Amino acid sequence: MKYSKIPVARSVVALCVAKNIHHVIISPGSRNAPLTLGFTHHPEIKAYSLVDERSAAFHALGMAQQLQQPVALVCSSGSALLNYYPAIAEAFYSDIPLVIISADRPIERIDIGDGQTIRQKNVFENHILYSANLHSELVLDQITTDPKLQQKQFEAQKHNEREINLALNKAIEGKGPVHINVPFYEPLYDLVENVEVNPLQILPEFKERTYTGKQLNTYADTWNKAKRKMVIVGVAQPNAIEQRFLDELAQDDSVIFFTETTSNIHHPDFITRIDTVVGPIEREADPEELFRKLQPEILLTFGGMIVSKKIKAFLRKYQPQHHWHIDEKKAYNTFFCLNKHFETDVNSFFSNFLPLVRNQASDYGEFWKKIWKKRQDRHEEYMDEIPYSDLKAMQLVAPEVPENYMLQLGNSSIIRYAQLFKWKETLRIFCNRGTSGIDGSVSTAAGAACVSIEPTLLIVGDLSFFYDSNALWNNYLPSNFRIIVLNNQGGGIFRILPGNKNTENFDTYFETVHQLKAKPVCELYGLEYAFAENSLDIKKEMQSFFNPSERPKLLEIFTPRKLNDEVLLEYFNFMKS
Repeated sequence: MKYSKIPVARSVVALCVAKNIHHVIISPGSRNAPLTLGFTHHPEIKAYSLVDERSAAFHALGMAQQLQQPVALVCSSGSALLNYYPAIAEAFYSDIPLVIISADRPIERIDIGDGQTIRQKNVFENHILYSANLHSELVLDQITTDPKLQQKQFEAQKHNEREINLALNKAIEGKGPVHINVPFYEPLYDLVENVEVNPLQILPEFKERTYTGKQLNTYADTWNKAKRKMVIVGVAQPNAIEQRFLDELAQDDSVIFFTETTSNIHHPDFITRIDTVVGPIEREADPEELFRKLQPEILLTFGGMIVSKKIKAFLRKYQPQHHWHIDEKKAYNTFFCLNKHFETDVNSFFSNFLPLVRNQASDYGEFWKKIWKKRQDRHEEYMDEIPYSDLKAMQLVAPEVPENYMLQLGNSSIIRYAQLFKWKETLRIFCNRGTSGIDGSVSTAAGAACVSIEPTLLIVGDLSFFYDSNALWNNYLPSNFRIIVLNNQGGGIFRILPGNKNTENFDTYFETVHQLKAKPVCELYGLEYAFAENSLDIKKEMQSFFNPSERPKLLEIFTPRKLNDEVLLEYFNFMKS
C-alpha cells in the first residue's frame, strides 16, 4: 500500500480508519495532496470528490446524519476552508459528527504575503467541539543522526497523534463537528511503500448518566400532582424512543403530546400538527380563555429544535411552572422557564421515571384531543375548497410519497407547509433545523441519498434549490433520488410575514422575485425533468414520478406567487370556527 511520505498525513489517515471513519469527501487542491493521496490509497476509505467546498460540507452532513457516524472533509488551505462554515454551524446545533481536516501552510508562512494563506488556527472556534492545531513535520532527505533534531521530530509527532485522537474522539463522543488543521512543508506529493504506521491511540470515552429512583422521586411527586402536563418533541431520529414509553404516556388523561413532522414519532393520540391547534386560537376574538386552558403546569421536552413559532410564542407568554428537558448533551432555555436538565438518554430517563408516576384524573388531555379532532375535520374541509396554490400542491404531493422513503425537507415555507399535513408513518423525515438556513438543503439531501438504503425525496423551495444547485455537481447521486421544487418565483414566506407587499422594494429586496426555471439545471447535471402548473398536472406527474429510472428525477411545480400567502393566512381563520 502507498502512503504519503509525510508522517502526520499518515497518522491522520490511520487514526480515522482506527475510529471507523470510512467516508471522506475531498475537495481538490495542492496543499492537501498528502491527505488526498493517503485517503485515496487506503482500501478501507470510500473517498468522494466534490469541487464546491460549501456544497461538499453539507453533502457530508447529510451522510453523517444518516450514518450516525463521523464523516470527514478534506480541503486545501485558504478560503476553501471558510466555505465549510455554514454546514459546520448546522452540525454544531444539530449534533451531527463532522471531521474537518484542512491543509495549511507552516506557521512561519502565515501573514507574510504567501498565496492561498489565511489564519486557519481556531477559525471555527464559536461553533466547534474541538480544534486540533497540529505542528508541521519536517521530512528530511536523509534520516538525521542529530539527537536534538530527532527529539524534536519525536515530540512533534506525538503531539500531533494526541491532538488527532482528541479531536476524533470528541466528534464521536459529543456528536458534533471538530477541526484538525494540518500544516505541511513541501514537497507534498511524495509517496512511500511498506512503511510502519502505528500512531498512538486514545479510545473514546462514553459517560452514560442514569438517574435513580431516589433522584427522581421529587420530580415524580411534582408530576403526579399536576393535572396539566404537556410533552413536546423536537427534531429526532426515527426510533429514537421506545414505543412502550410513548404508549404509557398516551394513557395519561393529564398529558397532551405535541409532535412535529421532524419528530419521527407516531401515536394515534398525539397531536401532530401543533400550529393547527395554536394558530386558530390566536385569531379568536378573546383567545385568553383558551390559552389559559392550554397552559401546562409542567412542560417536558426532548429532541432537537422545535419548528413551530406559534408554540414558542404561546409558552413564552403562558409559561409552565416547570420546564424539564431530557438530553445527554444540552438543554436550551427556549421558553425562558427551564428549571431542570436531565442529562441522560430519553429511554434511560423514562425507564426509571415512568414506574414512579401514576395517571392523573383530568380533562386536559380529552379537551384538547377533541379540539384537535375538530381541527382535523376543518383542515379537510378547507383543503377541499381552496384554489391551486402552494398549500394545494403540498396536499396533492403528501399522500403520493411511497412507503419507506426518506423525506428531506427544505427550510422556510416548505417545512411550515409540511407541518400542516399527515405523512405516512413509514417515512423517515429530516430537515436542517439546527440553523434553519436555506443554503444547504439540496446538498444535505444528496449526501443522505448516497448512503441511504431507502430511496430519497427532497421537497424544496425555488430559492433554496437555485442557491444550492451545485449539490447536483457530483457523480454520486443514486438513480432513485427524487426532487420536487415548489417554484413560486421568489421567497414566498416573506409574503406571509408582516410587511408592505406588492411594492418594487419588497419584490426586489425581500421576496426577490425571479423567472428562473430548473430545467436548464437538470440538463446541465443530467437529471430527468418534468413540470406541473396546476392540480391536474401534479396528479398526472405523480403517477410515474416514483417509478424506477436510470437517472435522478426532478419535478418542478409552479404556483401562483400572489395567491399563496392569502390561501395560507386564511387557513388559520377558517380553522378557528
